Amino acid sequence: MSMKLVILGLLMECDSHPYELMQKMKERAMLHYIKMEEGSLYYAIDKLAQEAYVEVVAKVQLGGKRDRTIYRITERGTELFHELLDAQFAESKHIHHPLYAALAFAKHGRASRIHELLQHQIMEQQRIVTHLKDLYESHIHDVPRAVLHMMKGRLEHAVVELRWLERLSADAAADRLKMKGEPIDDAGAM
Repeated sequence: MSMKLVILGLLMECDSHPYELMQKMKERAMLHYIKMEEGSLYYAIDKLAQEAYVEVVAKVQLGGKRDRTIYRITERGTELFHELLDAQFAESKHIHHPLYAALAFAKHGRASRIHELLQHQIMEQQRIVTHLKDLYESHIHDVPRAVLHMMKGRLEHAVVELRWLERLSADAAADRLKMKGEPIDDAGAM
Protein backbone atom coordinates (compact mmCIF):
# COMPACT_ATOMS: atom_id res chain seq x y z
CA MET A 1 0.00 0.00 0.00
CA SER A 2 1.28 3.44 -0.88
CA MET A 3 2.49 5.54 2.02
CA LYS A 4 1.14 8.62 0.23
CA LEU A 5 -2.29 7.00 -0.04
CA VAL A 6 -2.35 6.24 3.69
CA ILE A 7 -1.27 9.73 4.70
CA LEU A 8 -3.67 11.48 2.35
CA GLY A 9 -6.51 9.11 3.29
CA LEU A 10 -6.04 9.80 6.99
CA LEU A 11 -5.91 13.53 6.31
CA MET A 12 -9.19 13.19 4.39
CA GLU A 13 -10.70 12.17 7.74
CA CYS A 14 -9.33 15.13 9.69
CA ASP A 15 -6.41 17.53 9.98
CA SER A 16 -3.62 15.90 11.98
CA HIS A 17 -0.08 16.01 13.28
CA PRO A 18 2.19 13.24 11.93
CA TYR A 19 2.32 11.61 15.38
CA GLU A 20 -1.49 11.39 15.37
CA LEU A 21 -1.37 9.80 11.92
CA MET A 22 1.07 7.16 13.19
CA GLN A 23 -1.18 6.46 16.18
CA LYS A 24 -4.19 5.97 13.90
CA MET A 25 -2.14 3.64 11.73
CA LYS A 26 -1.20 1.59 14.80
CA GLU A 27 -4.79 1.55 16.11
CA ARG A 28 -6.06 0.24 12.79
CA ALA A 29 -3.18 -2.21 12.39
CA MET A 30 -2.18 -0.54 9.14
CA LEU A 31 1.43 -1.36 9.92
CA HIS A 32 0.53 -4.94 8.90
CA TYR A 33 -0.02 -3.63 5.35
CA ILE A 34 2.63 -0.96 4.96
CA LYS A 35 6.16 -0.76 6.30
CA MET A 36 6.73 2.65 7.79
CA GLU A 37 9.01 4.11 10.41
CA GLU A 38 8.07 7.30 12.19
CA GLY A 39 10.99 9.16 10.55
CA SER A 40 9.88 8.11 7.07
CA LEU A 41 6.35 9.33 7.85
CA TYR A 42 7.67 12.81 8.66
CA TYR A 43 9.80 12.74 5.51
CA ALA A 44 6.82 11.71 3.36
CA ILE A 45 4.68 14.50 4.82
CA ASP A 46 7.44 17.03 4.15
CA LYS A 47 7.59 15.85 0.52
CA LEU A 48 3.78 16.06 0.20
CA ALA A 49 3.91 19.60 1.64
CA GLN A 50 6.67 20.64 -0.80
CA GLU A 51 4.51 19.38 -3.68
CA ALA A 52 1.42 21.23 -2.29
CA TYR A 53 -0.56 18.04 -1.64
CA VAL A 54 -0.82 18.95 2.05
CA GLU A 55 -0.46 22.25 3.89
CA VAL A 56 0.14 23.48 7.40
CA VAL A 57 -3.05 24.43 9.22
CA ALA A 58 -1.52 25.36 12.57
CA LYS A 59 1.50 25.07 14.81
CA VAL A 60 0.65 24.19 18.37
CA GLN A 61 3.10 24.90 21.21
CA LEU A 62 3.25 22.07 23.74
CA GLY A 63 4.71 23.35 27.01
CA GLY A 64 8.37 23.86 26.22
CA LYS A 65 8.55 21.11 23.62
CA ARG A 66 8.82 21.59 19.89
CA ASP A 67 5.85 22.94 18.01
CA ARG A 68 3.38 20.39 16.70
CA THR A 69 2.59 21.06 13.08
CA ILE A 70 -0.96 20.19 12.06
CA TYR A 71 -1.49 19.33 8.37
CA ARG A 72 -4.51 19.17 6.12
CA ILE A 73 -4.99 17.83 2.62
CA THR A 74 -5.24 20.37 -0.20
CA GLU A 75 -7.49 20.24 -3.25
CA ARG A 76 -4.48 19.07 -5.24
CA GLY A 77 -3.84 16.42 -2.56
CA THR A 78 -7.44 15.25 -2.84
CA GLU A 79 -6.93 14.75 -6.59
CA LEU A 80 -3.74 12.75 -5.92
CA PHE A 81 -5.59 10.72 -3.28
CA HIS A 82 -8.24 9.71 -5.83
CA GLU A 83 -5.58 8.80 -8.41
CA LEU A 84 -3.70 6.66 -5.87
CA LEU A 85 -6.91 5.05 -4.60
CA ASP A 86 -8.01 4.16 -8.14
CA ALA A 87 -4.56 2.76 -8.94
CA GLN A 88 -4.58 0.65 -5.78
CA PHE A 89 -7.98 -0.83 -6.62
CA ALA A 90 -6.86 -1.55 -10.19
CA GLU A 91 -3.58 -3.20 -9.17
CA SER A 92 -3.34 -6.97 -9.14
CA LYS A 93 -0.57 -8.42 -6.99
CA HIS A 94 0.64 -11.94 -6.45
CA ILE A 95 1.70 -13.07 -3.02
CA HIS A 96 5.37 -14.00 -2.70
CA HIS A 97 5.69 -15.71 0.67
CA PRO A 98 9.16 -15.76 2.25
CA LEU A 99 8.87 -19.51 2.88
CA TYR A 100 8.28 -20.36 -0.80
CA ALA A 101 11.99 -20.21 -1.64
CA ALA A 102 12.82 -22.41 1.37
CA LEU A 103 10.10 -24.92 0.48
CA ALA A 104 11.70 -25.50 -2.92
CA PHE A 105 14.66 -27.05 -1.07
CA ALA A 106 13.00 -28.37 2.10
CA LYS A 107 13.42 -31.96 0.90
CA HIS A 108 17.15 -31.50 1.59
CA GLY A 109 16.56 -29.99 5.04
CA ARG A 110 16.35 -31.52 8.50
CA ALA A 111 12.65 -32.27 8.93
CA SER A 112 12.78 -32.11 12.73
CA ARG A 113 14.43 -28.67 12.66
CA ILE A 114 11.98 -27.43 10.02
CA HIS A 115 9.12 -28.68 12.22
CA GLU A 116 10.58 -26.89 15.25
CA LEU A 117 10.92 -23.62 13.33
CA LEU A 118 7.41 -23.95 11.94
CA GLN A 119 6.05 -24.41 15.47
CA HIS A 120 7.44 -20.97 16.32
CA GLN A 121 5.85 -19.56 13.16
CA ILE A 122 2.53 -21.15 14.17
CA MET A 123 2.65 -19.64 17.66
CA GLU A 124 3.32 -16.20 16.19
CA GLN A 125 0.57 -16.64 13.62
CA GLN A 126 -1.89 -17.67 16.36
CA ARG A 127 -1.00 -14.46 18.20
CA ILE A 128 -1.57 -12.45 15.01
CA VAL A 129 -4.95 -14.11 14.37
CA THR A 130 -6.09 -13.36 17.93
CA HIS A 131 -4.89 -9.76 17.68
CA LEU A 132 -6.57 -9.19 14.30
CA LYS A 133 -9.82 -10.77 15.51
CA ASP A 134 -9.85 -8.55 18.61
CA LEU A 135 -8.99 -5.52 16.50
CA TYR A 136 -11.79 -6.22 14.02
CA GLU A 137 -14.37 -6.81 16.75
CA SER A 138 -13.36 -3.68 18.68
CA HIS A 139 -13.73 -1.46 15.60
CA ILE A 140 -17.08 -2.69 14.27
CA HIS A 141 -18.93 0.37 15.58
CA ASP A 142 -16.12 2.89 15.00
CA VAL A 143 -14.96 2.64 11.40
CA PRO A 144 -16.59 2.68 7.96
CA ARG A 145 -17.58 -0.64 6.42
CA ALA A 146 -14.76 -0.35 3.85
CA VAL A 147 -12.23 -0.36 6.71
CA LEU A 148 -14.00 -3.37 8.22
CA HIS A 149 -13.55 -5.16 4.89
CA MET A 150 -9.82 -4.42 5.08
CA MET A 151 -9.62 -5.70 8.65
CA LYS A 152 -11.73 -8.79 7.94
CA GLY A 153 -9.72 -9.56 4.79
CA ARG A 154 -6.45 -9.37 6.74
CA LEU A 155 -7.93 -11.61 9.44
CA GLU A 156 -9.10 -14.17 6.87
CA HIS A 157 -5.65 -14.19 5.24
CA ALA A 158 -4.06 -14.71 8.66
CA VAL A 159 -6.37 -17.67 9.39
CA VAL A 160 -5.56 -19.28 6.03
CA GLU A 161 -1.84 -18.71 6.70
CA LEU A 162 -2.21 -20.42 10.08
CA ARG A 163 -3.94 -23.48 8.54
CA TRP A 164 -1.25 -23.70 5.86
CA LEU A 165 1.55 -23.52 8.46
CA GLU A 166 -0.17 -26.22 10.53
CA ARG A 167 -0.39 -28.57 7.51
CA LEU A 168 3.20 -27.86 6.57
CA SER A 169 4.38 -28.45 10.13
CA ALA A 170 2.50 -31.76 10.33
CA ASP A 171 4.22 -32.91 7.14
CA ALA A 172 7.61 -31.86 8.52
CA ALA A 173 6.91 -33.68 11.81
CA ALA A 174 6.04 -36.86 9.88
CA ASP A 175 9.08 -36.40 7.58
CA ARG A 176 6.79 -36.20 4.51
CA LEU A 177 8.37 -33.15 2.85
CA LYS A 178 10.34 -35.44 0.49
CA MET A 179 7.29 -37.46 -0.59
CA LYS A 180 6.01 -37.42 -4.16
CA GLY A 181 2.75 -38.48 -5.79
CA GLU A 182 0.39 -37.76 -2.92
CA PRO A 183 -1.89 -34.69 -2.83
CA ILE A 184 -1.98 -32.40 0.19
CA ASP A 185 -4.79 -33.40 2.55
CA ASP A 186 -7.33 -30.58 2.69
CA ALA A 187 -9.11 -31.99 5.75
CA GLY A 188 -10.00 -29.13 8.02
CA ALA A 189 -9.29 -26.59 5.29
CA MET A 190 -11.60 -23.64 5.01
